[in-house]
Amino acid sequence: MNTPVIEGFDYRTIPGADGICLNVAVGGNGPAVVLLHGFPQNHYMWRYVARQLAGSHTVIAPDLRGYGSSDKPPGARPETYSKRTMAGDIVHVATALGFDHFGLVGHDRGALVAVRAGLDHPHVVDYLGILDVLPTLDTWAVLQGVDAKVAWHLYLMAQPAGLPEKMIAAVAPEFFGSFLDAWDPGGSAFTAQERDYYVDSSVAAVDSIVADYRATATVDLDMDQADRARGAQLTMPVAVISQDWGSQLGFDAASLWKAWAPDLTYQATTSGHFMAEENPAEITAFVTALAGRATDGHNRS
Repeated sequence: MNTPVIEGFDYRTIPGADGICLNVAVGGNGPAVVLLHGFPQNHYMWRYVARQLAGSHTVIAPDLRGYGSSDKPPGARPETYSKRTMAGDIVHVATALGFDHFGLVGHDRGALVAVRAGLDHPHVVDYLGILDVLPTLDTWAVLQGVDAKVAWHLYLMAQPAGLPEKMIAAVAPEFFGSFLDAWDPGGSAFTAQERDYYVDSSVAAVDSIVADYRATATVDLDMDQADRARGAQLTMPVAVISQDWGSQLGFDAASLWKAWAPDLTYQATTSGHFMAEENPAEITAFVTALAGRATDGHNRS
């Protein structure tokens, strides 16, 4: 099938942190906001929100390394797909586009990259928006007992290199499709053709996607633990919007986020996991309110 694009956006190939190249969609005018996609998707998941935000922002929507049409370097070294490296990619992209600071919004995997960018590069991240995820350290901490089976894929892809890649590659369309179907039970987030596109894009990236997840159980976890030990926090305005899956696993998501982000707003949504596609108006309003809060805070200082 043809590769879909965000209507009205330009596409560029921009080097990342270590010379790999990222596929980046850019549109609109105004202060920059970077939108980072989740699993098992790519930048196209932002198509509705990106077009709405482009009326007042320069919107930058990359495919993360290892996903979509971006480069997929071998993941033999854990650092290759660490969120620190991936966050460095985003800073490089924004700088190449002429922005030395920007708002940052991430969904799922992209939100983990965004959090690491906020911790490592607080001087360039104006505000941080998080869609439907917890920080790496807290994710592993709350996955206990039989209810943790909802995150079975995290444990599979955390295993040493070799077997997970072979197992997933053997049934890759079914593997990736199962998440798209389970996390969009009403079938309202994307069309059948768009679902097939996400599946095909992910099937072509099995090794790099597994490397991304494996990093979350190793080097990324180490980074979060080190930050928690030294009391590191996100110093910019942070907003989180999430499903209420904390009630199933027995945790308070707002409290967990508050420990990382003193300047936090938290809201629950009745939308499903793919909320940027299911309810783009809600997510656009979420980002717009966060950007306004950051601007007001800057003006008061």
